Amino acid sequence: MSSEVPFNPNYIHHRASKFISSIREIVFGVEDGMVSTLGAVTGIAVGSQDYFTVMLSGFVIISVESISMGIGSFLSSRSERQIIERKLFEETAEIKNFPKEESVELYEIYTKEGWPAETARLMVDAASANNKLMLNEMAYRELGVIPKEDGSSMRDGLFMFISYVIGGFIPLAAYFFFPIYPAVYLSIFITLIGLFILGSATSKYTKQNLLKSGFYMLLLGSIALGAGYGIGLLARIFGV
Repeated sequence: MSSEVPFNPNYIHHRASKFISSIREIVFGVEDGMVSTLGAVTGIAVGSQDYFTVMLSGFVIISVESISMGIGSFLSSRSERQIIERKLFEETAEIKNFPKEESVELYEIYTKEGWPAETARLMVDAASANNKLMLNEMAYRELGVIPKEDGSSMRDGLFMFISYVIGGFIPLAAYFFFPIYPAVYLSIFITLIGLFILGSATSKYTKQNLLKSGFYMLLLGSIALGAGYGIGLLARIFGV
C-alpha cells in the first residue's frame, strides 16, 4: 500500500483573489469611514445639538472623504505600479546587455542568503538560461518586487471609495431614526461594535486571535471618537 498522501485541492488555502489583493483598501476604507464620520458627527451633534447640521455634516463628510480617499488610493497604487514597471524595465535591459555580470550578482545574492555554493551555481545556471526566469529571480531577490503581481489601480480606488461610503453610513444610520441625544449614544455603540466586527473579520486572513484583533481595532477607533466628543463638548460648554 502506498504511503503517499492523496492530493486534496481543498487543503490548499493560499488562493489568490482580487478581494485578497485589495484587503488593505477594504479594511482601511471601512475603518476610516466609521472612525472619521463617527468622530466628526459626534462632535458636531454634541456641540451644535442641531439635527439638520448633523445630517448635512455627515453627508458632506462621507461624500468628500470617500471621493478623496478613492482618488488617493488610485493615484498611490498607480504610482507604485509605475515605479515597479520602471525597475523591471531597467532590470530587463541589464539582463540583456550584461548577462555575465547579472549571473555573478545573482550568485552572490544566493550565497549571502545561505545557499551552498554548488547549489547556488546550479540555480544561477538554470535561471540564466531563461531570461524570464532570470528576471523573476533578480526582481524578487535584488529589487524586492514580484513581476507577476496583479495590480489594478482603478480597482483599488473603487474598493476604497465603496468601503468608505459603507463605513461612513454606519455611525450616521442612527440619526435617521432617532433624535440627537439617543442617536449620539446609539451611533457610538453601533460603530464600536462595527469596529470590533471588522477587526475580528480580518483575523480570518491574518490568522491572528479573533478577539485580540477585534479589540485592537475597537481601541484605535475609540481614540478618534474621544477626540470628536471632547471637542464637541468643549464647544458646547464655552458656547463656541
